[in-house]
Amino acid sequence: MLEEALEHLVRGIVENPDDVRVRARRIRGGRVLEVRVHPDDLGKVIGRSGRTAKALRTVISALSGGRYVRVDLLDVNEVR
Repeated sequence: MLEEALEHLVRGIVENPDDVRVRARRIRGGRVLEVRVHPDDLGKVIGRSGRTAKALRTVISALSGGRYVRVDLLDVNEVR
């Protein structure tokens, strides 16, 4: 559910919504959601002084019901 919500929010922000990918990984203390976007859209998703990224993290944190969730923002070409 969190992946779909995050993908929906990010697709509304970017100019290349077809390049948006969200992948969930489990870690010891919770989950990591990796958001991959087109390199030209990375600045839009991060926002001025990180405000958009912080807002996305706040919404996902509220939806998580108190569980730990980290949101990582990457461009589609970044290897991790």
